[in-house]
Amino acid sequence: MLNDFTNEPLLNFNNRFVIDKFRSTLNQVGAKLGQYYPLIIHGEEIYTVEKITSIDPSCNSQVVGYVGKASAELAELALSSAEQTFRMWSKVEPQERADYLFKAAAIMREKKYELSSWLVYEAGKNWAEADADTAEAIDFLEFYGREMYRLAGPQPLVKTPGEHNELIYIPLGVGVVIPPWNFPLAIMAGMTAAAIVAGNTVVLKPASNTPVIAAIFMNILREAGLPDGVVNYLPGSGGAIGDYLVTSPRTRFINFTGSKEVGLRINELAAKTVKGQHHIKRVSAEMGGKDAIVVDSTADLEAAATAITVSAFGYQGQKCSACSRAIIVQDVYDQVVQSVVEKTSKFTIGAAIDNHPVGPVIDKSSLNRIKSYIAIGKKEGKLLLGGNTLESLGGYYLQPTIFGDVSPDAVIAQEEIFGPVLAFIKAKDYNHALEIANNTEYGLTGAVFARDHRKLEMARSKYHVGNLYFNRKCTGALVGVHPFGGFNMSGTNSKAGGRDYLLIFLQSKVISEKY
Repeated sequence: MLNDFTNEPLLNFNNRFVIDKFRSTLNQVGAKLGQYYPLIIHGEEIYTVEKITSIDPSCNSQVVGYVGKASAELAELALSSAEQTFRMWSKVEPQERADYLFKAAAIMREKKYELSSWLVYEAGKNWAEADADTAEAIDFLEFYGREMYRLAGPQPLVKTPGEHNELIYIPLGVGVVIPPWNFPLAIMAGMTAAAIVAGNTVVLKPASNTPVIAAIFMNILREAGLPDGVVNYLPGSGGAIGDYLVTSPRTRFINFTGSKEVGLRINELAAKTVKGQHHIKRVSAEMGGKDAIVVDSTADLEAAATAITVSAFGYQGQKCSACSRAIIVQDVYDQVVQSVVEKTSKFTIGAAIDNHPVGPVIDKSSLNRIKSYIAIGKKEGKLLLGGNTLESLGGYYLQPTIFGDVSPDAVIAQEEIFGPVLAFIKAKDYNHALEIANNTEYGLTGAVFARDHRKLEMARSKYHVGNLYFNRKCTGALVGVHPFGGFNMSGTNSKAGGRDYLLIFLQSKVISEKY
């Protein structure tokens, strides 16, 4: 009998034992940097001449690791392995498939400090952000395993005389999983685990910025005893293998998290049938957001300012749920702006290993892109804080940057920046604030701060986002508690960590017997 799902507890970084153990583990992992990680196809380790170099964003002279780089030929081999293995894996009992997830989760729990330390080095996350990433990965495995147990049981149907009817769920086939770099353990593990527990086999193409943590997760799956070929680890460039995997007639579904541009391209390519294809491909896509926190004049302004600050600058704003717009009614605008600027100005900036509140952005390309948006912001609004890079620190560092008096239609109020840049927008009143909040092509997360319950009820129906929060930050969705996925150009509303998610990777079959 399975225990009810509960979220994995976070580490207490006020505890001296936890601090010492984390620091010690960081040193141990630091001694392992620079190793090579091969491709893994049908259980075979494949070493390639070409390789991807993973760089520590906190210290761009430090190599985290090297991983194999797949070609189109190796991509075809991985798809063939997944297709072959599917014939066996799809017949494994759902409960047995779930048990592999539980075993992997138990191993991850034992390796929690180690996994989080790898995230510090490879993703530039401070200790708390890394720990939350690891805990969420464990949550996904535990939650989806239990969900498969539920879906494997009898499903309710209306009874009719003289017939016995049942509905069962069966897997789709071979899937391609393309996760992002910003939650390189949690989202990657969750996307993969959901697909395989449903009975599918997977080609996992990790993000090129964070392939080492994916290789470590792959080895955990092997340690848990997962049969060869159920997951095939295939790092490589999008140009070399991305389109190939998406367009292959072997591919039954694509599970993607990343930018809007790439997601739309995947959706377009997957929609075109090719020779040898006998199915309509499914695409699950989570593509980002332009998230806002709305503050009404009735709000607890201190709580609102804290939530804006944390939501905007946690993990350097590199979350699809990050608050990049603060929309404040004019009566309290100045107070909230002043408070957020004061709170943000106290942040220290530095290496993730030293556990600064603000660390690096992921790479040079991201740094340059964010710099270009800051330059635009200086023309569109009033620079209130930050605006400079700190590359002299040896990594990809930017000051948390705040602009005031930004127009709702400004570039920095419309386009996803994916960095530590916050735009303050003044609204005439609460209704106007909600209009501004909906004035983007995205619809992922949002929050409203108000003590007037009637205004919260108004937002409940009018604020068009997939995850709406009242009187709390707009980041930090918990598996099982806040199923996550948005509307419009934020994606297909896949609701990761929710009861609907596994259905993306299953198809239902009804069997009727007359007696």
